[in-house]
Order: sequence, then C-alpha cells, then structure tokens
Amino acid sequence: MIPKYRKQFNEEFSQEKYDQVKAILKQKSGLEPAFRISESPMFLTGEFKSKLLDASNSIIDQIKSLPKETLQKAVPDNCRVPNDTDQPHFFTIDFGICKNENGNIEPQLIELQAFPSLYAFQEIFEDTFCDVYPFLSEIRNEMPHEQFRDYLKELIVGKENPEHIIVLEIYPEKQKTVIDFILTEKLLGIKTVCLTKIKKEGKKLFYENDGKLTEIRRIYNRVIFDELDRIPDLKTEFNFREEVDVTWITHPNWFFKISKFLLPFLKHQFVPKSYFLHEFPDSESLENFVLKPLFSFAGSGVNLHPTKEITEAIEDQGNYILQRKVTYEPVFEDINGEFSKAEIRLLYIWRENDERPILLQNLGRMTKADMVNVDFNKKDAIWIGSSNAFFGEE
Repeated sequence: MIPKYRKQFNEEFSQEKYDQVKAILKQKSGLEPAFRISESPMFLTGEFKSKLLDASNSIIDQIKSLPKETLQKAVPDNCRVPNDTDQPHFFTIDFGICKNENGNIEPQLIELQAFPSLYAFQEIFEDTFCDVYPFLSEIRNEMPHEQFRDYLKELIVGKENPEHIIVLEIYPEKQKTVIDFILTEKLLGIKTVCLTKIKKEGKKLFYENDGKLTEIRRIYNRVIFDELDRIPDLKTEFNFREEVDVTWITHPNWFFKISKFLLPFLKHQFVPKSYFLHEFPDSESLENFVLKPLFSFAGSGVNLHPTKEITEAIEDQGNYILQRKVTYEPVFEDINGEFSKAEIRLLYIWRENDERPILLQNLGRMTKADMVNVDFNKKDAIWIGSSNAFFGEE
C-alpha cells in the first residue's frame, strides 16, 4: 500500500535474508518460533493508520459508556473469578484490511480482546526486520524500545520484586506462543510457571524459584480459563474460582467481557453489523454473515457459510454471533507478483489509573487463504504468517 517501500523491500528480499530474520529471532530467544513467520512486513499509509485509530477510539469510548452490568453478563457463572477489576490491563483490537463498495481500502473490525497477545515478541520482531532491512528504521514504531519496556514493566511488575511475579500458562512449553514467554522473561526479569506447578497455602500462592518456595504476588495471566475444563485429568492445587491474595494482570473475567460478545453493541463505519444468533432478524440474509462462537481462538468454530439448518441446530445460541461479511483485499504483493490479504492487531495496555489505553505495538497476520490462519494456506505459499506493520507516507 506504500509502493516505494514495497518495491524496495521486494528488490532487497532473498531467501537468505528470510533465514537471517528467523536466525536472529532464534538467537534472541533460544528457540525457533512455533508459528510461521511471514517473509514480509506490511506497509500501510498514515491515512490508513488514522482510520484505524479513529475506529479504535470510537470503540474504546463505546465500551467505557456501557453499564458494568452489561459486561458482567458476558462472564459465565462457572468461569467467574473473584476480585474483578474496573478495567483490563490489556486491550487488543483486530481489523481486516478490506475494500469498501467504493473501491477504497479501509479497516473493518474483526474482533477484540482484553487478553495479552505477543507484546514482547512483536517488539523484537520489529527490531529484527530493521536489523536485516535497515531502510525500515525510518518508518518503525515511534516509541523507543526503552519506553516500551518501561511501560510493560510498570504494568506487569509494578513496584514488586520481579521474583514475586510470574507469567502463568498451562503447559507453557507446549504452547505456540512459548517464544513470547521467553522474550517476556528476558525483558522483565520474571519467570514462566505452569499452572500445575503452583502451590497453595491458605489464600497465598507459591512457585519453586531456584529451589526456594517463593510467594506469587502478581500474575501475568496467559491461561485461557475456560480451556482448562477441556484438559482431561488436569490436577492443580489452585482453582481460578478461589479467592487468593494476588493481583491479576489482566483479570481473567476480562477475557469474556472484552470479546466477540461486545460486537453487537458497537457502531461505527468500520464495524460490521453483528447480531447474537438468537436475535438475528428475518430482514437479514444468512449468506451475508459469518457465524462465530463468542469464545474461540485461531478461527476454531467459525463458519463462513452458515445455513438455517446449521444455525437452528445450535442449542446455546446466546454464545454465538453472526457478523456481516467483509471483503479482505489482497494488497501485499510478493516477489512473484501474487498478493496476500491481512489483518492487523493493535496492542494496547490500560494502566489502572488511566482513562484510556495506550497503543504500544501492532501484530500483522498475512494469508492467501479465505481465513487469516496459516493452517488454511497452501504449504508452498509465501508472504503468509505472523508479520508486523510499518506505517509511512506514500
């Protein structure tokens, strides 16, 4: 979308440089990413960034104006965790890069979450692209690396000794996002702990730190709570539903409150119309909508072509939405003259005393398939996978 940067990148690109990007990421983290890294970043105009921020600011305003009772309805009773907070610590918004009826490129909201994404990884990923392609430094994220680190440190570590803060995940070494856990450890000086290793004494939680039982006072939570019930024979000393003396970063209830549950409440020219399945009006046509479960990841459960037979067979219709289809536009040209589509995720933090969240970084996902998920692409496709957006002027 910025021809001069696209042209220069494609001219400089080589398989050797792609291998160099992956090698640097491995050197900085100690392991290779468990997800596919796109060969290319995304180049987006300042005008497109303004559209992203306009939509995001409107969405934030609308969420802030919603009654707390409305948000609380999103949390299933069996997943409710004590000591909720007034706002989430993390806030991410996903937009598809689309073409409207007039042929203009614009963002369209896909989903939003109050759950941490690959914050540490994306910062290092951007650095790595700039290391291998130095010309990118002129359009990199304006926030200095030190300020990025300080923001995350203030949010996650606070005024505590880092040994009392953990990244919490279930079987972290098996997660595709393990590289982000490692880079977070390096960035903040904290450790990643599996939920099964947590010890509980009364209302206090502990983990084994270099052979010493150490109290946990703050949890950077990466566990998707409702996923725990799907793990057979899971044995833990600590149940999320119990009241414990820890500060959650971010509180698990916000995973449900800021989610696809909110889409039917939001209005903006860059927000596709959405309905809860049980409220879908007869005046609309199913063929114009995508069926999505409220709480799912990586495209699981999404139906691009719902039918009346499919929707009527769903019993828990309150846990599904129908979202108007948008047209992803292939605008990212590869070295073979083929084009990829993409989504961009804006990565915000929301400090406890701030009225609004702060934008720290972004995450791009590129594809040549119908869904923005690398698993749906042809195995020999290029310009697909995890990416990063650089913004500049045409």
